[in-house]
Order: sequence, then structure tokens, then C-alpha cells
Amino acid sequence: MGGDLKVPRDLFYTNDHTWVLVEDSQSTIGITYFGQSELAEIVYIDLPDVGSEVVQGSLFGTIEAMKAVAELISPVSGEIIEINETLEADPRQANMDPYGEGWMIKVKLHDADEIDSLLTPQDYIVYISGEEEM
Repeated sequence: MGGDLKVPRDLFYTNDHTWVLVEDSQSTIGITYFGQSELAEIVYIDLPDVGSEVVQGSLFGTIEAMKAVAELISPVSGEIIEINETLEADPRQANMDPYGEGWMIKVKLHDADEIDSLLTPQDYIVYISGEEEM
């Protein structure tokens, strides 16, 4: 991948390769470009129901690819207010546009201070650069 790590500067990240965009008390969550590229072709995504609760650092769904099944870990705690239903019909959106049309869930935040424990774009670049060398 070299110098093109595809890490948008307006998001926060986790070591589990999820990203979060925070807008007021709402957040949008998805898988990072690096995360989806490690999985290769995504064939199925299992997301929770609207109205259910997610907890920072806990499972909110699974993603199945040709190479593996991976857990989706929530970067924040809150109530799920929307899921990306288009992923059910076309899970490849998570491969093709992980930061846009491939978003997964929207969450009403319980504690905005949780953002402070997430990785900044610069921290995430350092983290995935280390993983690429392994």
C-alpha cells in the first residue's frame, strides 16, 4: 500500500479497524479501508437491529469474506438509530466505498468522552504501518 494508506482525517479509529465519524450526539461507524482490504471480497455483513445498544469495545456484528469471518467491534457506546440496509443486498459496498456508501451503523452516543480513547488518524496510520510490516 505504501504511502497511500487511505485514512480520512475527520474520523477516529480503533485497533479493530473500525472508524467513527462524530456529528453532535450521533456517530456513523464502519470498517476501515485497511480492515476491508485485509479481508478481501466481503460476501455478507451481519448487523444488529435498530434500537439495540452497543458498548464501546464490544461486538456489534460480523463480516464474512472469502478469506475469513471477522468481528465488528464498536468504537463507541450508544443506541443504534440506523443500519445501512443496502449492505444486506450488496455487502461489497464495504469494499468499494468503506468511508462512504459502505458505512454500517449510526449510533446515538451515550458518552461523547469515549472518543478521547480512540486513535487519531495519525495514530491509526502508525498502527497499520506496523501491522503491514508483520
